[in-house]
Amino acid sequence: MAKWNDPNMAASGFGAGANAMDQAVDAGLRSYMLSVYNYMGSGVLLTGIVALLAFQSGFTASLIGSPLMWVVALAPLAFVLVLSFGINKLSTPAAQALFWVYAAVMGLSMSTIFIAFTGTSIATTFFATAAAFIGLSLYGYTTKKDLSGFGTFLIMGVVGILVAMLINLFLQSSALSLAISVIGVLLFAGLTAYDTQKIKSMYFYVRGTDFVGKSVVMGALTLYLDFVNMFTFLLNLMGSRD
Repeated sequence: MAKWNDPNMAASGFGAGANAMDQAVDAGLRSYMLSVYNYMGSGVLLTGIVALLAFQSGFTASLIGSPLMWVVALAPLAFVLVLSFGINKLSTPAAQALFWVYAAVMGLSMSTIFIAFTGTSIATTFFATAAAFIGLSLYGYTTKKDLSGFGTFLIMGVVGILVAMLINLFLQSSALSLAISVIGVLLFAGLTAYDTQKIKSMYFYVRGTDFVGKSVVMGALTLYLDFVNMFTFLLNLMGSRD
């Protein structure tokens, strides 16, 4: 006769159930993070393709000095605001569509780098950024250290960088521009690790809900912004100007 109250049997059953549950959670988390990275990587690829095509077609050259240049430059910010503040009201397909449109418009905005920098330096900086991003994001995903305490500091640093950039529009100081680029690279390097850990933690709040799809889009958008900003600041440091 089976001993229903045998502690060894109970422990074995409970352990097997817990192990199966842990495996299911791990599989779900991997799938979730893979989706985030797929969206983010595809967004970066779309941005690069649109930027290159816009430059080669002459569209970028036609923007220089025209009022349309400001529209193209500021349009990506509008998409980020809509996604960030309106995500709860958007359906998952609508959020996904906005992300793709945003990545394309960002490509138009970034196409001017092909005028300012050589193609070789752009490619070199891109691969350097990609390598750094992979390492930093992997650290954020695997580390046991809680990075949440750095969040406020990093966000305040980004605000400070934005203020400094606005001031430098009038000062046109090369020294300040160099300092902004160095600090910008460091800030978005830190944000890459911090945001990856935050996105990983978010999975445990949204799994099993209808918000998972939109959470994937927002996670991809966050990492996309980290990558693009780190690339931009690093290009200002490493890039060879035409």
